Amino acid sequence: MADDDTETPAEGDSVDDGAQEATEEQAPAVDMAYGVAVTESRGARVLHPSADELIATVEALKADGFMQLLDVIGVDYLTHGNRSDLPVTISPQRFEVVYLFRAHVKHEMIRVRVQVDANEPVVPTLFDLFPGAETPERETFDMFGITFDGHPDLCRILMPEDWDGYPLRKDYGIGRIPVQFKGAPTRR
Repeated sequence: MADDDTETPAEGDSVDDGAQEATEEQAPAVDMAYGVAVTESRGARVLHPSADELIATVEALKADGFMQLLDVIGVDYLTHGNRSDLPVTISPQRFEVVYLFRAHVKHEMIRVRVQVDANEPVVPTLFDLFPGAETPERETFDMFGITFDGHPDLCRILMPEDWDGYPLRKDYGIGRIPVQFKGAPTRR
């Protein structure tokens, strides 16, 4: 036996409360719902799953009465890198896909925001859970280049098939089409 007077805490004994408080300060508490981080914006709950958590989160929402998918929206945050509206556990990405769900019985709406990596802009399709997702997912693909893995017919819907680029991306060239008015002299 050693002459050391210090005791090692036994399993289950409490450790220094100061150390616990420091740990809690380093990792602020994040509200959770449906197994993912949740925030509130304009009186509505906003869920923040990763692309890998999306299907499980939407299945849980549907089981809880959110039976209508209202919209699928793409967002390009190229010029808005510092976003303080995300939970601290969520890493902001250039692209985001926003889903809007409604529970008619509860008279409640909920948003789901999925961060999408610009280098690999892929999220799973919700077509199997909500067949109405087919068209807005195609629109998001067409305008932002975000791919919906498992989509039954992911092709352009608004732009011609041979169109180059994605018009709603912030770095897409604006372009110009000269307007010629009847009777106006032409520039040479």
